[in-house]
Amino acid sequence: MSDVIVFDLFGVIARRQTPEAVRRIEETAGVSGTRFWDAYWSCRPAYDSGQESPEYWANVADRLGTAFPDVPALIEADLDSWTEADDAMVALVHELADQGRTLGLLSNIIGDLVPRFEARHRDWLSRFDALVYSCDIGVAKPDPRAYEICAARLGVDLTDALFFDDTERNVLAARTTGMRAELFTTIDQVRAIL
Repeated sequence: MSDVIVFDLFGVIARRQTPEAVRRIEETAGVSGTRFWDAYWSCRPAYDSGQESPEYWANVADRLGTAFPDVPALIEADLDSWTEADDAMVALVHELADQGRTLGLLSNIIGDLVPRFEARHRDWLSRFDALVYSCDIGVAKPDPRAYEICAARLGVDLTDALFFDDTERNVLAARTTGMRAELFTTIDQVRAIL
């Protein structure tokens, strides 16, 4: 039984973008398909590490060789696409906190999204002993420093923590620091491991 559990946010506790949200972003951008999303994701590490929203979208536009017609609307559509949580995972967070487990959240998240997400999900986020956001610490997973900072904020050794993330490169990077890490698939998998 692990007493220190660290969760990734998006794709684990929070939901990923829905098809409807993806369509809204594409329509607002005036660009769609693989080309758009390749630019979106390739520019994301700097954004997750603290880059301002207008600069991020300027970089995406540059990569695409275009100009977006309404950047504030695009920012809004993007932020709105990352605000839903999985109720079953939220219940598990409450359950683990009630058991006295030490909980950490280690998320690649952009600065503009943090206040919106926290306002909407304050209840269950308050159950974490440490909320470690890439935009606040200036580094994003899979940078080893992200895991080291998370463990330090929890007041534990890296080897004491069990980490769940839905992205394999983040899991592998966590393991190189000495943190135990599992590729998240389902809540049943988490329960079986715990």
